[in-house]
Amino acid sequence: MIKGFNFKDKYNVQDLVDIMRILREPGGCPWDAEQDHESIKKNFIEETYEVIEAINKKDLSLLREELGDVLMQVVFHAQIETELGNFNFDDVCDEVCKKLIVRHPHVFASETVENSADVLVKWDEIKKKTKKQSTQTSVMNSIPRELPALMRAEKVQGKAAKVGFDWDDASGAFDKISEETAELKQAISESDADAMTDELGDLLFSVVNVSRFIGVDAEDALTRATDKFIRRFSVVEKLAEEKGIDMKTASLEKLDELWDEAKNMRNQ
Repeated sequence: MIKGFNFKDKYNVQDLVDIMRILREPGGCPWDAEQDHESIKKNFIEETYEVIEAINKKDLSLLREELGDVLMQVVFHAQIETELGNFNFDDVCDEVCKKLIVRHPHVFASETVENSADVLVKWDEIKKKTKKQSTQTSVMNSIPRELPALMRAEKVQGKAAKVGFDWDDASGAFDKISEETAELKQAISESDADAMTDELGDLLFSVVNVSRFIGVDAEDALTRATDKFIRRFSVVEKLAEEKGIDMKTASLEKLDELWDEAKNMRNQ
């Protein structure tokens, strides 16, 4: 029996907090005891994406497991700060509870809203006020740079649109793609590495703008395109094998023929 811990048939959040404390204490787990925020931050990202995977697969058992792994990461980081005397898991819960109460005055106070759109408007207003964001630039700067780049671009564009800095419709965004494509080609022709990076970024930013106007999530669209590429590439490999073609030495024209053949196949 581990001192200070009782084995149960069913555990709760407090048990998770206790387990993490025990793992970090002398006599616990050497690996857990050695970790800090920096060393496990990538684990947090990986666990979050595994939750998304479970949701996409509609696998409830996997979702329950992966949500537990994300919660464990929260408890892990909170335990590190508990040991430093800065805050603990209860403080984390306290802060998020207070935030939810403040940002839902239509539930916990006397304000009223007509629909979910009103809720989002009110949420943004309260968030801007509580975070003392006096300009829309400060709102944009509050969007983490660590987000996936396409997602961050869409969020920044959305914040700009809220104050009227936006195209009237998708046509303006489409025209910008052509403009940025020409500028990228110019940078490539001049072999200007910095300019190529800048112009490629501008082109991607413009494509995200179009995705926002047509109501398509850029991250999802690129994920689907990558999945499609893998499916078709798999068919190309099989066709090459069947036809006795060495892909490493085959001409680009021959590979294009295989690609077109794969593309024309159903569901590819």
